[in-house]
Amino acid sequence: MDIGTFLLMQSPSASPSQEIYARGVEQAQAAEALGYRNVWLGEHHFSTYGYLSRPAQFATHIAAKTTRLRVGTAVIVVPLHHPLLVAEEIATLDLLSGGRLDVGFGRGYQNYEFERFGLELDAARHRWDESLDIILNSFKGKAFSYDGKHYKLPDTMVFPQPQQTPHPPIWIVAQSPYALEAAVKRGFNVLTGGFGVTVEHLGAFGKMFEDVVAKVNPPTKPRVGVQRAIYVAESDADARDAAEHARWNMRVTMSLRNHYEQVENGKALPIVAQSEPDLDDLIERYLVIGSPETCIRQIKRLQSLMGITHFNCSFWFGDMDQKRVLRSMERFAKEVMPALA
Repeated sequence: MDIGTFLLMQSPSASPSQEIYARGVEQAQAAEALGYRNVWLGEHHFSTYGYLSRPAQFATHIAAKTTRLRVGTAVIVVPLHHPLLVAEEIATLDLLSGGRLDVGFGRGYQNYEFERFGLELDAARHRWDESLDIILNSFKGKAFSYDGKHYKLPDTMVFPQPQQTPHPPIWIVAQSPYALEAAVKRGFNVLTGGFGVTVEHLGAFGKMFEDVVAKVNPPTKPRVGVQRAIYVAESDADARDAAEHARWNMRVTMSLRNHYEQVENGKALPIVAQSEPDLDDLIERYLVIGSPETCIRQIKRLQSLMGITHFNCSFWFGDMDQKRVLRSMERFAKEVMPALA
């Protein structure tokens, strides 16, 4: 099982942008030094839930600051962009990183973001399918045309072409049977998890994935990546304090996902849901937080439920102090990672 780390680049206290980006670079370099395989970067817009609006651009910078670490997008929200621009960005990043790119695509889930681009979230599915067709055609190294409902392209050749052939590994966020089946048919890997997702939900996803793979019977079984908030604690009190930081992310995630968000002057507010887990339930069913032994137990439980091949650690959440994040990353690498090999 590969182990990576994830950067959302959030700030409940609306810290300066320079500070947030400097923290991201430091964590990526620490990940490489500690033996993590990847750093994954999320895309968000217009609120302190995530300062990272151009993940491919930041991934290019991180690639230049590292030598072995693979960089990845988790995810590029494809319907927010023209697919030809997405293809060009990916190819450029793959070249400049020396072929160290994994690319994650998603349809998006925030009405808040789509509205500010003058787009409708409900129409994203149609743009999504056409966009993937265009992106994949862009990587074939020859001119092509396209006649779709949303995109009509005359004969077009995309430069540059990516270094990895036929293209960088592609990961798709897929939650429904329809989306999973479409991803598996295309030969894509799948990503799931995140804040507000229970271990039971992930177990159900694992079963759904196995059912879809059995139905489609692809030549190569796709890989499965799971993202989870991680904190290797020094004490019970330390663990419970970290969980409260993670609660901010969960509250804002759920409010944006279900369109009851509140954003004031760009600051995303943590809205309490009608039914919210208590702290013990949050730690046990939504997060991976606790002693090294507890973290190992929780990750192995997920592995047994889902057969995951890539585990994506979200170490930085809420307003967690940078020193605590780096300390947790180090303890995970030294005391948890060896047990997952």
